[in-house]
Amino acid sequence: MSQIPNEFDCFRINQEEDKIVSGLEKIKLEDINPGEVTLKTEYSSINYKDALAATGAGKILRTFPLIGGVDVAGEVLESKDSRFNPGDKVIAACSGLSETNDGGYSEYTRISTEAAIELPEAMDTRTAMAIGTAGFAAGLAIYKMKLNKQTPEMGPIVVTGATGGVGSIAIDMLSASGFETTAVTRKKTHDEYLKSIGTSNIMCLEDMEMGERPLEKAQFGGGIDNVGGDLLSWVLRSTVPEGNVASIGLAGDFKLPTNVMPFILRGVNLLGVNSTTLPNSFKQDVWNDIAVNMSPKKIEQIVTKEVTLEELPEQFQAFLDGSIVGRVLVKI
Repeated sequence: MSQIPNEFDCFRINQEEDKIVSGLEKIKLEDINPGEVTLKTEYSSINYKDALAATGAGKILRTFPLIGGVDVAGEVLESKDSRFNPGDKVIAACSGLSETNDGGYSEYTRISTEAAIELPEAMDTRTAMAIGTAGFAAGLAIYKMKLNKQTPEMGPIVVTGATGGVGSIAIDMLSASGFETTAVTRKKTHDEYLKSIGTSNIMCLEDMEMGERPLEKAQFGGGIDNVGGDLLSWVLRSTVPEGNVASIGLAGDFKLPTNVMPFILRGVNLLGVNSTTLPNSFKQDVWNDIAVNMSPKKIEQIVTKEVTLEELPEQFQAFLDGSIVGRVLVKI
């Protein structure tokens, strides 16, 4: 088990007057927010939220300075929580890291009892961070759909924003769970990528005719939507009776121009997915279900990059530019 050095590297975000400045810094353990569990960090990941926080493109951080990284996985070095012992593997995601508390872009991390999740036996820390916040949201959507009686026999699940982190992991997890999928994307050049991660049908947003009828042809068993707006409205109007549509993101629009017909004539269910406010015990159940029942089989195709702390700035810009496909791992 490693000993904590006097100083170590982290990627820290500061505010200088009205400007966000971020980069590598040397810090000591006492410079990190207090927490009951101290980790030797092994992996983190990059989410769109990380890019917004580190560049100042979005107001994510509520206090400064903070270490970036909303996800973290590593080995317990010290613990004041009886659930965890030195040598245990722990993950934290969707728990306020890099918003109100220091995050995972650090060689050593301290997290609260409320943030710490036991790594499922069937999963390693690299896979956990390949899934990360984005994949957990996808897994939570599928978990809630299955609780609401979604079955493969109802038809394919349409996944919008399919080349992104949430969409890619959703396709892989759905395939692992026995569902066929239809991917909706605006990126015409990524058909081979989408096929490689398990989708059976691809629709290009630019070529789609979504119609304006209160109900469209019922062609999908359900949906996982990362876009919002007119596209989510179309998914709802195109879902079979009693199908479930999970709303995760708003990459296109936060508005939803819909009507009541899908709900009162087909019994379609619109499920909200918010992974940050769940009790820890519920998060643990979802992580365990991901590991056992919907473990991604195409994770190596979905992880399109693995980077170091030094390489973070250029990756953040790529996220903001919309050029990232799949998931980006950060090896600490």
